[in-house]
Amino acid sequence: MIVRTILGLAMTVVALAVVARRVAYLYRLATAGQPAEPERSIGSAARSLGSVLGAEVAEVLIQRKLLKWTVPGLAHLAAFWGFMLLLVTVIEGYGALFWRDFAIPLIGRQAWLGWLEDTMALATLASVVVFAIIRWRNTPATLGRRSRFFGSHLDAAWLVLFMIFNVVWTLLLYRGAQINTGYFPFERGAYASEAVARVLEPLGEQANTVIEHVGVLVAMAVILGFLVLVVHSKHMHIFTAPLNVALARRTSSGAALGALQPVYSAGAPVDFEDPGEDDLMGRGSIADFTWKGVLDMLSCTECGRCQSQCPAWNTGKPLSPKLVVMNLRDHALARAPYTLAADDDARAALPDPVRAEGERVLVAPVDEANPVAGGVIDPDVLWSCTTCGACVNQCPVDIEHIDHIVDMRRYQVLVEGAFPDEAAVMLRNLEHAGDPWGRGASARLEWAGGLDFEVPVFGAGGEERLPEDIEYLFWVGCAGALDDKAQNTTRAVATLLHQAGVRYMVLGEGETCTGDAARRIGHEFLFQMLAAQNVETLNAVGATRIVVTCAHCFNTIANEYPQLGGHYEVVHHSTLLSRLVAEGRLTPITPLDATITYHDACYLGRHNQIFAPPREVLGAVPGTRLVEMARSGERSFCCGAGGARMWMDESIGERINTNRAREAMSTKPDLVAAACPFCIVMLSDGVRAVDAENGADAAADPSVEVTDIAEVLLRAVQPAAVTPTT
Repeated sequence: MIVRTILGLAMTVVALAVVARRVAYLYRLATAGQPAEPERSIGSAARSLGSVLGAEVAEVLIQRKLLKWTVPGLAHLAAFWGFMLLLVTVIEGYGALFWRDFAIPLIGRQAWLGWLEDTMALATLASVVVFAIIRWRNTPATLGRRSRFFGSHLDAAWLVLFMIFNVVWTLLLYRGAQINTGYFPFERGAYASEAVARVLEPLGEQANTVIEHVGVLVAMAVILGFLVLVVHSKHMHIFTAPLNVALARRTSSGAALGALQPVYSAGAPVDFEDPGEDDLMGRGSIADFTWKGVLDMLSCTECGRCQSQCPAWNTGKPLSPKLVVMNLRDHALARAPYTLAADDDARAALPDPVRAEGERVLVAPVDEANPVAGGVIDPDVLWSCTTCGACVNQCPVDIEHIDHIVDMRRYQVLVEGAFPDEAAVMLRNLEHAGDPWGRGASARLEWAGGLDFEVPVFGAGGEERLPEDIEYLFWVGCAGALDDKAQNTTRAVATLLHQAGVRYMVLGEGETCTGDAARRIGHEFLFQMLAAQNVETLNAVGATRIVVTCAHCFNTIANEYPQLGGHYEVVHHSTLLSRLVAEGRLTPITPLDATITYHDACYLGRHNQIFAPPREVLGAVPGTRLVEMARSGERSFCCGAGGARMWMDESIGERINTNRAREAMSTKPDLVAAACPFCIVMLSDGVRAVDAENGADAAADPSVEVTDIAEVLLRAVQPAAVTPTT
């Protein structure tokens, strides 16, 4: 018994010393980075205790995101709670080092506890079997890029499954021996342990005594070895994930969606009107990441759920959100001695591979004449992102992939001046004309021509402030004012508002681009300039309620303009039209015999959780049949326009809009409906591309019409044409 106690304690001291050393090393590495935003503090005013606890319950204890993937989610939930409850057996094991018949006070001898321990042990074992089958069926060796485990560290994953298996069988082994030697704390209830005891019983009391003593030590050794393995592998997420979930940015739509953060330097937003000489402009090296960024990297489970949903990855592009985080983490760990070196002399003394890793650029420069290889992130990876949010939405540990990608873009644009050539035209047009097309303010009211009613324009009657009876300021947006197809939507919305008796005004030439594309491509300075101009205008006219037709304008004005002092009630036209129909101010009366499939815009649906209103509008039209695509709602597939990709060529792999259009057309619709002008442009082009693949004449009309929900509603609200009788 004394030997057993000494060996058990010795193993524990050694293992905990190794673990503590590793944790301290990782803590030093994380805190060597930049300070995070003040809101990251659990005790910050922006982070209530209720929101933190709610996130922990939903994401950690209930594992809501994992349960979206039913079988793997249930298996992970079983493993998680299995380990949580098997911690009780660890307490029992340590107690048994000192007293062979140790039992936890009060509850330690009750049958229900023994039953629960054995049940969770078997549930954990079952989860290991399920995980093994899932990994075997989804092996990259067979599925290649289609496997969500492509690029993951597979050997470590199999080793962890083996260690979990060892935890369970060693636990049941020594418990079975305890029953036979008479030192088991439970008289009944532990049915699995009792079954093992029946197998061991023929060996005799002496053999069972040896198995009991050795089994306890082996079980403890496995647990301690597993703990050491965890802190040295991607399974560090067992400890970092709950903290990462607690510190994630939260919105009503979930974690880290909606608004992008401003450019932060030294824990404070950069003042672009008077930036400091030492201000960081995005992330140019791994040392520029905040400790929260490093925590994101250490929390990655390599599960590949983000990768499996990424539109870029699914269309043959090199971007995998998982691999971005993994590569940053692997680089941070390989560079750690360089990062933690005391001074330049200490860095010079490091081995050549470590010094080379320390000096490695984060994003390899794009220079065909003089290419520089070896960057951590390839430029094609960085510029393939549509910022659709599928990765963040699916991540079970709330990693903020989009923030990191945009921060790296910011450094490339603001410091290196490196970005895709075709984006330069868009940025130049935004700077000089206030819109991506470069047409200027004088063209912003052309859409109103030909309407049979007058569109009320602010200032036309000499107003200095919006009249009190104005219900909404109608923000038309660049696409709504200047793109041919989007102009149809703008006219439809204006007509519907007019017919519903809604009092509204437009700004006309007073609008300029919201800056969404500039911000997401990384040109934060240009975004700040455009946004500040719009906020000044909106505040000056006294705007309080704004209706928009563009999902990107909606997200920017509603979620990002508050960062610049613009606080408004912003409503998307789908929500307003649904409300007007429900209130009886608009009544669809003309049947429309059509099958319609609806495409969820990323910045309307996933980013802002507006899923029902567009469907309510379409469902209110008599005669329509709404069919859903396989990927809809939160798992909707991007059209390819977000993240400023609308303005960049897509030359790698399959075009995202073609992929999405093919899926929409597979539902055999008469109409494809959307609620964002960018989506309508991209899907219309996608339909033409699919038609061309099917041998259609390029000059012919597209086989399927793509239109906005407002245009569908307008067809039903307008009275049907009456054929005169003779």
